[in-house]
This record gives sequence, C-alpha cells and structure tokens, in this order.
Amino acid sequence: MSKIITMFELQRLSQAELAAMQRKVCDALTRSAAGSAERRNALASLENINRVMNMRRALKAPSM
Repeated sequence: MSKIITMFELQRLSQAELAAMQRKVCDALTRSAAGSAERRNALASLENINRVMNMRRALKAPSM
C-alpha cells in the first residue's frame, strides 16, 4: 500500500468493492513495518474506508 486511498476514490466503489479493499488494506497493514510510511498510509486508508462504510450505514439507518 504505497498511497493513501482517499474518500473521494472510495465513494465511487460498491459495498462489495469497499469490503474487498478493506481486506486488501488490512493485509498490507499486517505486512508493514512499525513506523513505516507504508503502515501510516495503510492506517489512513483503512480509516477512510471505515468512514465511507459508516457514512453509508448512517444514511440507511431509520431516523428516530
């Protein structure tokens, strides 16, 4: 994982594609060295993926 995946890029993906990307980034995270740029980028990408997934869940949730 050499670059950060932006929320803009992720918003165009389907839910299945997001889940696949999440697995790919998690794999990259486990292979990365502590403190490396690759690890920081994987963590930032994973955070962006989770934000997009959570935003979609929130939009689908029934309002109180």
